[in-house]
Amino acid sequence: MSALKPRILVIDDEPQMHRFLGPALGAAGFEPLRADTGAEGLRQIAAGAPDAVVLDLGLPDMDGKDLLRAARVFYEGPVLVLSAREREAEKIAALDLGADDYVQKPFGVGELLARLRVALRHRLERSGAGPLVKAGDLEIDLVRRLVSRGGEPVRLTPKEYELLARLVQGDGKVLTHRQLLVAIWGPAHVEDLPYLRVLVGQLRQKLEAEPASPSLILTEPGVGYRFMR
Repeated sequence: MSALKPRILVIDDEPQMHRFLGPALGAAGFEPLRADTGAEGLRQIAAGAPDAVVLDLGLPDMDGKDLLRAARVFYEGPVLVLSAREREAEKIAALDLGADDYVQKPFGVGELLARLRVALRHRLERSGAGPLVKAGDLEIDLVRRLVSRGGEPVRLTPKEYELLARLVQGDGKVLTHRQLLVAIWGPAHVEDLPYLRVLVGQLRQKLEAEPASPSLILTEPGVGYRFMR
């Protein structure tokens, strides 16, 4: 993150979106940058490496997913996708391509700013993060593959640990059902969502104080899961 105000590039072809977000970002302590097309957005990312990007998928000159794919070749900063409710498949595809999070249109500026702060914080933490992750009374040692809760060891099956490790390493990012199914069971099981739901349930029973109201492993309906510290 820059030493001055974090620079947030908004790539959207709707002038009213820039009129809405520009002042809101400025008031929240960010420096807003504007791009009205995908080509201009890519040029600004390559030229100045903004601290984060807010990307609308519906651009006039290219698909937002194509822009994301191209940007991820050289850009490692957070990317938040703006998505319309009826475009859930595109939202999932964007997460698979490397988006850090998404905000559903229509949205409140408070929600966008909160998600932006979380994405920036997680990216900063990851840049200097060690192998020991703490979340409340839960400790996860990613090097020794040990998990404890309240100082007591937690016994996990290999698949339970693999799921937990992948979620933790996501740094608060949504991991899609497809990403998790392929990573844990392989490409042949990409449609076996019940496997994943059962495994998530088992993990919550062992790690969450209130498994029915989880605070660590959160469900993003229709999309996937994320781990929140």
